[in-house]
Amino acid sequence: MPRLTLSGLTKAYGPACALDGAALDLRGGEVHALMGENGAGKSTLIRILAGLERADGGTLLMNDAPLRLGSPAAAKAAGFRFLHQELQVVPGLSVAENMHLSRPYPLRFGLVNWRALAAAAQGALVRLGVSHIAPRAPMSALGPGDQMLVRIAATLLPEDGPAPWAYVMDEPTAALTGAEAARLFDAISRLKSQGAAILYVSHRMDEVMALATRVTVLRDGAHVSTRAIAETSRDQIIHDMTGRALADLYPKQGEGISAPLLSIRNLRAGPLQGISLDLGRGEVLGIAGLSGSGRNALLRALIGAIPRQGEVTLDGAALGKTPAQTWAQGLAYVPRERRTEGLMLGRALSETVTLPHLRALSPLGLLRRGRESALVARLSEQVRLKATSARQPTAELSGGNQQKVLFARALAGDSKVLLLDEPTRGVDVGAKFDIYALIRDLVAKGVAVILVSSDLPEVIGLSDRIAVLHAGRITRTLPATGLTEAALLDLCYQPETA
Repeated sequence: MPRLTLSGLTKAYGPACALDGAALDLRGGEVHALMGENGAGKSTLIRILAGLERADGGTLLMNDAPLRLGSPAAAKAAGFRFLHQELQVVPGLSVAENMHLSRPYPLRFGLVNWRALAAAAQGALVRLGVSHIAPRAPMSALGPGDQMLVRIAATLLPEDGPAPWAYVMDEPTAALTGAEAARLFDAISRLKSQGAAILYVSHRMDEVMALATRVTVLRDGAHVSTRAIAETSRDQIIHDMTGRALADLYPKQGEGISAPLLSIRNLRAGPLQGISLDLGRGEVLGIAGLSGSGRNALLRALIGAIPRQGEVTLDGAALGKTPAQTWAQGLAYVPRERRTEGLMLGRALSETVTLPHLRALSPLGLLRRGRESALVARLSEQVRLKATSARQPTAELSGGNQQKVLFARALAGDSKVLLLDEPTRGVDVGAKFDIYALIRDLVAKGVAVILVSSDLPEVIGLSDRIAVLHAGRITRTLPATGLTEAALLDLCYQPETA
């Protein structure tokens, strides 16, 4: 089996040290997870492997022989292939054409042999175990998950030179549905069985624990550990990444719940049927339930994104039914899909922060730039946002910092209730610490929170009470203290009302 060994890698950008003794041992026939907080050096190490950067020092060996990676062509010749969460595809071309973008088309009598093109694409897809994608289908008809499979299958097309043996996947499931991710995992398993190595970069601990053979952790550019998954744990990996124990991950829960701030009676919206809840000042109410139970619909109905019926009052006043009205009354919403539902990726981050609050920042209809800048600067410090400036495009930020932009927007008004839909989805453990601490700081000031999360330890660790949704109805509400993940999951499957 091929083997890549990196040791003692260093890389600096001026006074900033990106790598300081990084190391990696990658072998054929394994899924090797690479983990670390934002800024740990993962991206720099990948850029060196891809031939986009040169290490300042250290050793790179391929099968114990020196390896020189000075260009993308050299990386390709070494058998490396790179798949990023931001897919590079041409939607107007077919699957087969996209698979051949970096290869010459097969010709017959000087013309493109379309039958051979489709046959080659079909053969590569079959080798990957993919049978539901037609080579002649337009790429635009495929979801992100299937587009990812097409990109992987393209590397299996016959070509001159060494065959690929190492696949570097950077947050490959960030934009995928559960079903799409499952198909990707099947493809990864097949590649592994064929002797390929997969370097899997992800913040998603459950994926790493399920897929990986070994895991390497970087912190502050240095190698911390490489462990067999069978010989480590989620707690140990988090400790290696952050230097902190898992017990410190969730801040201390609130003490006592005050009189109701938000009252919901007989709420009906989408799949929701007769929801009734009370939320006190300074309380975190977790919402648990299976996919399709109505968790996300509850938050969208409250913020006014979908029509609702029933009685909802905030601080004694009837809650408006449009987003403009609910934001003005003190509700704030952090959506599940930050890139498609919350952020203006091509615009300055300050514009996302201030978007729902332009009226307050624009007396007489004119935006006060000074007031806007002061507000964004104050909020950036409060949420510990790392950016070059308020004018930096949001697309350039890490996932954790993009999420902090949404929290800054939520705090820009006089928020009374914070609606959080998967607030730590796709962010690293360090950013989770920051977000959890921010939530508890807000709660200590009297802000109430409704939290929806698929991460059951997160729901239990952050919440004061948990309401369980099943098929659009609340089946029970209970204290979070003392509740186990297994017990909560069991309750999510039970339809009986307690």
